[in-house]
Amino acid sequence: MTPITMVEGRRIPLSNLDKVLYPETGYTKGEVLHYYATVAAPLLAHIHDRPVSFLRYPDGPDGQLFFTKNPPPGTPAWVKTTPVPRSEDLSAEQVVVADLPSLMWAANLVVEFHTPQWPAGSPALADRLIIDLDPGAPATAVECCAVALWLRERLASDGLEAYAKTSGSKGLHLAVPLEPTPSDRVSAYAKGLAQEAERALPDLVLHRMAKALRPGKVFVDHSQNAAAKTTAAPYTLRARARPTVSAPVSWEEVAACRTPADLVFLADDIPPRLERDGDLFAPLTDPGRGHRLPALPGDRP
Repeated sequence: MTPITMVEGRRIPLSNLDKVLYPETGYTKGEVLHYYATVAAPLLAHIHDRPVSFLRYPDGPDGQLFFTKNPPPGTPAWVKTTPVPRSEDLSAEQVVVADLPSLMWAANLVVEFHTPQWPAGSPALADRLIIDLDPGAPATAVECCAVALWLRERLASDGLEAYAKTSGSKGLHLAVPLEPTPSDRVSAYAKGLAQEAERALPDLVLHRMAKALRPGKVFVDHSQNAAAKTTAAPYTLRARARPTVSAPVSWEEVAACRTPADLVFLADDIPPRLERDGDLFAPLTDPGRGHRLPALPGDRP
């Protein structure tokens, strides 16, 4: 019989707690649930009022992985959802993980949490800019850090303050809090930034995902600013060989990175980091910290 756990007055069945999801480390489903309960406050702050997409991996990263935007079958009536118009389905809805019970219900499904750059109720009106730095072997996170430092300075020249986190895989994500801005405008700015980075660092940067050109370079992926795209949320676990986390990092850590292992953080690393540093991505949740994008070519005076 599946045990029932009461979470803030909600009855949640938490199943298969002893199941090993990460064979390389022996990390179990029960430990996954404990991790999410422990980091609930900062994680909920970052996915607050955003439609959530799930990458599900119920049998671990070596099992079947499937991405879903629709509320899963059996979603409790008390789990909040929001309309998300899509070209193929104008009546579509997605889950909004609004509280600890919703988080633990979702975590029991064994998921990565992914969100768009805009909040519920304001589709295609972004409140953050995202740049995904993806290395092509033999390039690693070390090369991503070099590109990230260049981008940080370039963004600062436009009055934009960037924050960094690991992707939880091989690369880095840079995020800039924005005043609400149409997604297509954010996308245009991000694309121009990626093209400029390629011109400035031609031996290191690509702005197009051309596989033949990828080896040894960092793909500056600007596409995640499109309204239909999503990005792994801060503090989400990833479906990788080990329970890696998309973890906010300081710019001092980025500058000091000398090996890929320097910026690999597992679930057990995150609570001590939060206790020591707090949430390094907290400015992304403060509406008063949003920046205005500079004028773009073609903007009306």
